[in-house]
Parts: sequence; C-alpha cells; structure tokens
Amino acid sequence: MEYLLPTIRKKSEVDSLIRDTLDKVLVLRFGLSTDVVCLHLDDILYKSARDVSRFATVALVDVESEEIQVYLKYFDITFVPSTVFFFNAHHMKMDSGSADHTKWVGTYQSKQDFIDIVEAIYRGAMKGKLIVNSPLPAEKIPKFQLLYKDV
Repeated sequence: MEYLLPTIRKKSEVDSLIRDTLDKVLVLRFGLSTDVVCLHLDDILYKSARDVSRFATVALVDVESEEIQVYLKYFDITFVPSTVFFFNAHHMKMDSGSADHTKWVGTYQSKQDFIDIVEAIYRGAMKGKLIVNSPLPAEKIPKFQLLYKDV
C-alpha cells in the first residue's frame, strides 16, 4: 500500500509533516510494508483517506528505517501497526480504555471505525482538547496485555 499513501522513511520528513500539517489531524501509521496486519490497516487507511481528506492527512511511517527509531522509542512503539495522531503539531491522545493513551495499537475492524476515531479527535482538537474519549464500543477496541520485562 505504500505506493498509494505517502510513505516516510526519514526523521526530517516526519518532523516537517508534523510541523506543517495545520488545522487537520495528522494520522501516522508506524509499521512494516510486509506485515499482514499492517497491510490490512493500510487498506482501511487508503479506503478512508478520501473520506477524511477535509479534516485529516494520512501517512505511513516505515519502522525499519534507521532514522525513524527515535520515534519508536519516544512513543514506545513495540507492536506494529501503531497509529499516532497529531493536530497542529500537538500529539493527540485517545482514551480507549487501555493503559496507553498515546497511540492506537493494532488495526481497525472497519473503515467506519477509523473515520469515527479521526472525527472524534478532530472535534476534540477543535475544542482545544489534547485527549479525547474513543467513540468505539469496548468490543471493537483491540486488547493487549502489557508485559514488563524483569519486573
């Protein structure tokens, strides 16, 4: 899907995209172009990109790139795909009932789920909020157990 959506492999490209995307939600999908789950998410993102184009921009970030590793550490991205949201260079967080509000881990069940989340983030950001509640019911949110090494 990287030929259909912009794919970023350099830290400077991520920085400029975050800084230059104004009055729109920036959706960054961190993942691998060879992973089956990432390809499923990319398909949903591609099909939704036109529907959300008035209030969101979607881009893919290749986690295999050496320059991108700084973002993986900063956002604590250990599972792919992970989706991170920004609005006017501010990191937008979402309370989806999990311990991690900084990103969406996993894929969406449908195109409409993704659109609903991006729309909720946009509406919250327009009201000045930096964290919004997930509009999806609990059964549509992927569940992951957090494992702590050497604890």
